Amino acid sequence: MISSTAKTEQAPIDYKCKICRDEEVVLKRREDGSEYAMDCECKKERRAERLMKSSKITSKFQSRTFNSFKLDGRPETVKQAYEAAWNYVKGYPKREEKGSVALLGRPGCGKTHLLMAISNNLISKGVGVIYFPWVEGFNELRNNLDSLDDRIRVLQQADVLFLDDLFKGQDNTPEKRPTRFQLEQLFAIINYRYLEDKPILISSEKTISQLCQMDEAIGSRINEMCRDYKVTLTGGIELNYRLQ
Repeated sequence: MISSTAKTEQAPIDYKCKICRDEEVVLKRREDGSEYAMDCECKKERRAERLMKSSKITSKFQSRTFNSFKLDGRPETVKQAYEAAWNYVKGYPKREEKGSVALLGRPGCGKTHLLMAISNNLISKGVGVIYFPWVEGFNELRNNLDSLDDRIRVLQQADVLFLDDLFKGQDNTPEKRPTRFQLEQLFAIINYRYLEDKPILISSEKTISQLCQMDEAIGSRINEMCRDYKVTLTGGIELNYRLQ
């Protein structure tokens, strides 16, 4: 007699890792027959994927690496910025007050690319990086005040914080000065990371002197934190790689 409840075959599960079946741990057996758990080889890769997703780094920026940065024929100051960024990666982590990076100066000379290269390199090694573009980031904070404290806490406590285009389009004139809201929140972020020796990556078209004109407490802390890896790219329009 044929059963009315015929068994249906289940489709095989498509695991990303066939070894651990996406558990990220595997069981090993000792010589005495007892078992123990150890991390699967895929765990580091999975963590890097999760960190990249939480970093807010776009797919376009995920392709920014040291290998994709063009050095041939570039001005010496650009090569100095590359060297500073690469030395930072080689020396990470540097757990002291000078363990941060600032690339400052002319637009279009590769500041964001190099700091993205640092970020992508660190993420691949399991270091958490949060990307915070100045203009878009503060628009988001201002438009979502209910979650402001939580967002600031994330920026304060991230393993590494990348502040991109700091004070973009702003200066010390009354009509273009950063708002009180921006300065208060930025100080809360910078001061926390300064006191806790947590690294920041900063790109800006402003010099340290100009940052201090915006807010001396913020500018001086950034200067101290980035002293060992700070490059100010000075020159004319020839630095702008996008125009070549």
